[in-house]
Formats: sequence, C-alpha cells, structure tokens
Amino acid sequence: MSEQTALLDRYGLIGYPVAHSKSPIIHRLFADQTDQSMTYELFAAKPDDLESTVRSFQRNGGRGLNITVPHKANVTRLVDEMSEEASIAGAVNTLVITPEKIVGHNTDGVGLIRDVQVNWKYALEGKRILILGAGGATQGVLGPLLEEQPEVLVIANRTVAKAQALADHFGMLGNVEAKRFGDIKSMPAFDLVINATSAGLKGEQAPFPPQAIEIGRTACYDMSYGLGETPFNHWARAMDAIKVRSGWGMLIEQAAESFRLWRNVDPDTAKVLKQLPTEN
Repeated sequence: MSEQTALLDRYGLIGYPVAHSKSPIIHRLFADQTDQSMTYELFAAKPDDLESTVRSFQRNGGRGLNITVPHKANVTRLVDEMSEEASIAGAVNTLVITPEKIVGHNTDGVGLIRDVQVNWKYALEGKRILILGAGGATQGVLGPLLEEQPEVLVIANRTVAKAQALADHFGMLGNVEAKRFGDIKSMPAFDLVINATSAGLKGEQAPFPPQAIEIGRTACYDMSYGLGETPFNHWARAMDAIKVRSGWGMLIEQAAESFRLWRNVDPDTAKVLKQLPTEN
C-alpha cells in the first residue's frame, strides 16, 4: 500500500469468491461523483477466515465493509449492534466500522424496493407477488417487500420447509405463504414474479412456472444480473411478461445505501446505472 493510499479511508467487500464483483467500479464512480477520498478493496475469505479478515480490517483502520455470499448470516455474530432491517432479515450485507465497534446493516431490501418502485416505476402496494427461492437473497428482501403492503407474497421453493420457515418468520409483517414450485400450477397468476434463485445460469432445468404469468398483466424481475440477458428474463420475455428487469439497478441501489451509511452523502444512482454495461 502506497503512502498516499494509506491516507485514504478504506472500504471493501468480503466474500468467496469476489473477483467477479462490480462493487469496486460502482463505489469508485460514487466516490468520483461526490468527491470522496477513499479506497475500495476485495477480500476473498473462506468461511473459516471471515472473523480474522474482519478483525484485521478493523485493527488497520478500515471504515466499512460490504458482505456477500457466503457470509451474510455468519457475520452477524461479529457485530456489536444491528440495524432494525438487519435484525428482521437475520442477515448483514454492510458493516459500519470504528475502532470501538462494528454495526451491521442490510441494504439489500432497500436496494430492491428503490429499483422496482423508483427506477422501474412499478408500485408494489396491493399486488400479488411471487418470489422464487427461499435462500439468503429472499431472506434479505422480504421485510421491505412486505412493508409495501402487497396483497399476498408467495415464497416458492423446491422444498417447502425452507419457504415455510421464512413465511413463519416474516408472517407478522404481512400476508406470506409458502409453496413448492409445483404448487404454483394450481394458483391464480401473479402481478409480479421475482427470481431470487440462480436457476438456469448453469444450464440446468429452471423451475420457472408458466402458470404464474398472465399475458398483459405480469411483470418479471430477476435479482441476478449479467452482461447478457439472464435465463429467467429470457423466459419471461418468451412468456410475454409486460415488464422485464434484471438486478443491476438493485445492485447499484443497495451499494448507494451502503455508501450513504459510510459517507453521509447521496450518490446519483441513475447516472451510475447509465455508466455500467447493463441490459436494462
């Protein structure tokens, strides 16, 4: 680390793997736009190395970290305080760090809601929403989704037990149901289908239920993103979904919320979205 770099505030991302991450580009664009003096590094840490990596970063003056798979749940045991959003989600994707303490936040849900309702201009209140998958991606966004008061939010998964555990945990916030993928065949169509799985990305048969879509009514949102169209969005267009969007905007919006927590400034996310090679 050069003497000049050592004078800058340090931030970064911990996950495994992380080499593919676009977060350094996004935060550099935020920093340039808002005239912030900071660095953003990538830390590839296996689960056994998570605590030592976080503690070392804190000891060496690090100011904040983003947390990605597979650490979002396990990092909760390292924090001294958790925000309400992180506590409800049971997962952390952002650490605000001082020498004295570490505070855990979760900005995933905020990122999704802002991208859907502000950037995509799709209102969630009163909608029938289906979310595919019951993993960490779903867990991180259920609370903010339910705060928007949809008519019902159905979680579909290969095994209903994982979906039911989430439905039980978040049921106090709204109308949540747990189903198997196959159960969707006998249900009415939905207004919005959100893909929170990696299905189809490796060529396997994807459990996308055609019965969930009604032509002229159903919108589809993929929390995944890539330089090309995702398998889910390709399927959604073939099914004549009225609106289709990938997770680039969510990625940028959740990063912006982390940036606000760290630097107390508001980056222009629309400008950054235009600067990245997305398909939206």
